Amino acid sequence: MGRKKAHDQDGLLKHFIRTRVDGKTYRRLEKLVRESDCQSIAEVARKILSSERINYLHRDISLSGPMEEMALIRKEIKAIGININQQTHRFHLSENDSERIFHHIRTTDEYKCIEPKIDKLLALISKLAKLWLQKS
Repeated sequence: MGRKKAHDQDGLLKHFIRTRVDGKTYRRLEKLVRESDCQSIAEVARKILSSERINYLHRDISLSGPMEEMALIRKEIKAIGININQQTHRFHLSENDSERIFHHIRTTDEYKCIEPKIDKLLALISKLAKLWLQKS
């Protein structure tokens, strides 16, 4: 079975253009690919030739540390949430009161583990918000 025809036949990239550039130009094009929303050097070249806008992406290195820390906290909170879900499931499956009390205590302990992580996360977010508002 063949491929379906595209709706916009005029918009297809049908014509092949091949060119050579020196090392300096190639490095500049590679840098544009890394720092823009383009996926390839060919896309950068097409946008330059058609005078389209190239969106330049800027990454603030000073925020890398807090972002990594927030990602770790998110991972820990997710793991605690999974533990809480498992304990809740076991609580509902338990048949006598002593088992239910045991699972209730374990779930409460898991909730107590989340509180300091949430506080740390909120402190990080408030620091980031202050930095963000200073730059705006």
